[in-house]
Amino acid sequence: MSSFKMKGVLKVINPSVQVSDKFTKREFVLNVPHENYPQDIAFQLTQKNVDVLDKFSVNQSVEVSFDIRGREYNGRYFNNLEAWRIDPSGEVEEKKEEDLPF
Repeated sequence: MSSFKMKGVLKVINPSVQVSDKFTKREFVLNVPHENYPQDIAFQLTQKNVDVLDKFSVNQSVEVSFDIRGREYNGRYFNNLEAWRIDPSGEVEEKKEEDLPF
């Protein structure tokens, strides 16, 4: 399976949630620049990786390494963006005024 990377600014960092005796997860939202409208992308960390977010704060620029996971449950299909590494990043690239077409 391929891994992906995405740069953005941390918008939301949720606390860890103990889903069951054997499963812990932590969700966060990354605000990512887009051509016309910024996108808020939800990721999750699981198990031993939930503590990775402890050294980061909201509004910090980061680069997230993640895998796309899919599963079926009761005839419905779900996708998760499973983060496994988060690194501090420089400023996220945004379009400059001189790049605009008008």
